[in-house]
Amino acid sequence: MKILDGKKTSQDIKQEIKAEVDGMKARGEKVPHLAAVLVGNDGASLTYVGSKVRACEQVGFESTLIKMPSTTSETELLKKIEQLNQDDHIDGFIVQLPLPEQIDTQKVIMAIDPSKDVDGFHPENFGKMALDMTTFIPATPFGILELLERYGVETKGKHTVVIGRSHIVGRPMSILMGRKGFPGNSTVTLTHSYTKNIAQITTQADIIITALGVPNYLKAEMVKDDAVVIDVGITRVEDPSSEKGYRITGDVDFENVSKKASHITPVPGGVGPMTIAMLLKNTLLARAQRRHL
Repeated sequence: MKILDGKKTSQDIKQEIKAEVDGMKARGEKVPHLAAVLVGNDGASLTYVGSKVRACEQVGFESTLIKMPSTTSETELLKKIEQLNQDDHIDGFIVQLPLPEQIDTQKVIMAIDPSKDVDGFHPENFGKMALDMTTFIPATPFGILELLERYGVETKGKHTVVIGRSHIVGRPMSILMGRKGFPGNSTVTLTHSYTKNIAQITTQADIIITALGVPNYLKAEMVKDDAVVIDVGITRVEDPSSEKGYRITGDVDFENVSKKASHITPVPGGVGPMTIAMLLKNTLLARAQRRHL
């Protein structure tokens, strides 16, 4: 069994990006600039955005963090997005989700300039991805593709089962695994809360990608021998024995599934670090595209 080590791989990617940025600096070029908008003070969102800003520093990007109160109106946020769209110094930006309930998330995503949408959530970018055109791939699916590629996991002709159909992970993943090329060319089954006999489907899978957010959902009896298991789930589970009072748990019963799998991602340290690395990669791509503007 091989661990698909997202922590190590993300460090490798950051080193590669840093080398590119160092080259840009040496040539006197503008370095990539990523901005992040955070509305409110959701604990998990604060942590995520903080690690994104730190990652920018590590690779030599410029970064801007824009904090707005949880009482921010939709109009105020849309106005801020318009400013960022117009700001030539900023190559790409993200609006951290989830947003407070008074704000329509879909409206916010639609308002972001697709050429700066480094999260890859805008319908224009999603459509390009679905049509195999060059675009920003959402960072988590992009990270999974990169892990499969760097570990040389064969995907051609394999049966991939995706659990969960979110716009951020499940649905894009189902499209990407079925595309031509590597990683891709697999036969994809997309499962969700209305899927009947899910264990019957997962036991036929060569590759399982689960993004449900249900701790320890995928059990050993749901997985065939030598399957590749990618765990996108991340849930805080109460744990009195831990000094934080909780531990981070994935969708996969790691202890038992890892005994059967040929490759598996740990939680934490699997897909999570890859997401941030690929956000940086998208920002680098945005800078390259904007160089011609």
